[in-house]
Parts: sequence; C-alpha cells; structure tokens
Amino acid sequence: MSQTPAVKAYFAHPKALVETEDIGPGTRIWAFAHVLPGVRIGARCNICDHAFIETGVVLGNNVTVKNGVAIWQGVTVEDNVFLGPNCVLTNDPNPRAYIKKPGEALHNTLIRANATVGANATILCGVTIGRYAFIGAGAVVLRTVPDFALVVGNPARQIGWICHCARRLPILAGGSLNSSMTCPHCQAHFRATPNGLTMVEGYLS
Repeated sequence: MSQTPAVKAYFAHPKALVETEDIGPGTRIWAFAHVLPGVRIGARCNICDHAFIETGVVLGNNVTVKNGVAIWQGVTVEDNVFLGPNCVLTNDPNPRAYIKKPGEALHNTLIRANATVGANATILCGVTIGRYAFIGAGAVVLRTVPDFALVVGNPARQIGWICHCARRLPILAGGSLNSSMTCPHCQAHFRATPNGLTMVEGYLS
C-alpha cells in the first residue's frame, strides 16, 4: 500500500530551488529563488523571485526578502525584518577572487528584529542593524546602526529616529535627542538608551 506524500508546511514555487527542509509553516518561496542546504528559515516568511540564500544563513519569523536579494553565510536576520529589492549584504571586507577563505574567516552581520533595509542599500559585513532601525534606499552602511535610527546616504549617516509605526520621531533643534519622547502619530513612548531608543509604558521594549 503506497503512502501519501507528506504535505509541506511551506510553499515553494515549482521553479524555486529549495535544498533545505528547515523552513517554518506558512513561508512562501517564489520562482527562481535558490535556498542552499543548511539554511534555517522561520515561519511566515516571504522569499521573492531571484533571491539567493547561502548555507549558514538564519532567517527569523515573518521576514520579507524582496526580489534580487542575496544573503550570504554569516548573516542572521531576526523576526519581522524587511529586506528591500536588490539590497546588498556582504560577508568579506577585503575579498580577492584568488584568496579562498574558510567560513570562520568571514565577518558576521546581524539584522535585529523589525528593522527595514531599503531598496538597493548596501550593508558592510560585521555590523549590526538595530531593532526597528530604518535604512534608506541606496544607503551604504559602514558601521553599526542604533535601535530605531533612521540612516540615509553614502556613507550612511543618521538623520533622525523612526517609530515602530514607520513615522519619524521629533528631535530637538540641532538634532539632539530628547531623553524621552512620544510619537505624535501612534502615541508610543520612548526613552534614550546607549543603543538608541527603547519603547516604554506598555509598548514593546
């Protein structure tokens, strides 16, 4: 008696190449995406056309990887991160085609939960993108970005702070930061920390 094939908890387009089964329920992988063995992908992720995910990458839950994004060994992406179309991630600060480096020689990159990386932005390896940080389209990020920071340009510079509702937060004249502030759009409350901002008074911290 033949057995009925097990139904996968995730969706993979027939023209996607998926070489790992460590994929959470509800995740969708679209045409011409390539996921290598040893990749871990959480639940409810959306991996769009022509994405490439290399061995050793870890994606959390509800991650969006838009078209044309390549994610290399050493990159960890936490929950609810948005990676915009054709954004660039790296893992070797000084590559040469004729120098082959083992995995442990590569530099790790961490994108913390709820961050957004805009279209065509470039993230230098070895940095951390903070929680809820927002990287503007085309930015070139050379250093770690604080939680809730808004950065743009080449090289990327911080021009303000952004709420979890994706609206800019008010700052004092001259660009200095209030020790505490309230988002005028959603009324979320924040306080300054050494790592950027944190949400307080009943909101996610």
